[in-house]
Amino acid sequence: MQIAANEDIIPLEELYRVCEIAREITLKDEYKVGRIIARPFLGKGSYQRTANRHDYALNPPCRTILDALKDKGLDVVSVGKINDIFSGNGITEAVTSKSNAIGMAETIALEKQNKHNGLIFVNLVDFDSIYGHRRDPEGYKKCLEEFDAQLGELLEVLHEDTLLIVTADHGNDPTYTGTDHTREWVPVLIYNENMESPQQLDSLESMADIGMSILDNFNIDQSEFTIGKSFNSLLK
Repeated sequence: MQIAANEDIIPLEELYRVCEIAREITLKDEYKVGRIIARPFLGKGSYQRTANRHDYALNPPCRTILDALKDKGLDVVSVGKINDIFSGNGITEAVTSKSNAIGMAETIALEKQNKHNGLIFVNLVDFDSIYGHRRDPEGYKKCLEEFDAQLGELLEVLHEDTLLIVTADHGNDPTYTGTDHTREWVPVLIYNENMESPQQLDSLESMADIGMSILDNFNIDQSEFTIGKSFNSLLK
């Protein structure tokens, strides 16, 4: 459920207050709405979303791999809206982000600091919210180019034991009709500097395969989770 308001008319604090009320109401069993999303925007006639979105999510219905990592004493650092989506569950440190560029800059800084032992979980929202839903292919292209440049910066500072996974949780083709998410396959790109040569894996059975591979990477027992299969043994 999304509640949108023009920041020039409805102050952010009021929008957030309304969303908090909606969140409380829709926690009831007859509703159980997954997320209440505050959608602030600006403009008159032609509208532009702002970076002040805020998500009010349900607690996960069961333990997640984030909990498993945290329980083993590992760091679970969220960058962007990840902390909101999981309602803080399984997160040890949350870093806010207002854009792709800021999110990547924060991620690069975290890798340079090299003080965390665990997972850095990053969400980059601009592809989806600014260009995908708005069906702006030229903007999407520019956004990809900007991400690619920052990805190069990240690769330069990655440590030898860092496993990098780049993926998406859904498609949002900016050339398609309408404004909803689209259903194309999403990429899964995996990198570590010790990999011998490029290779292509088969299509994954489930995005849960990524979660199981993360647990496997840290030698954590996966038996409590019944969905997904680690692909780590295939990486060379």
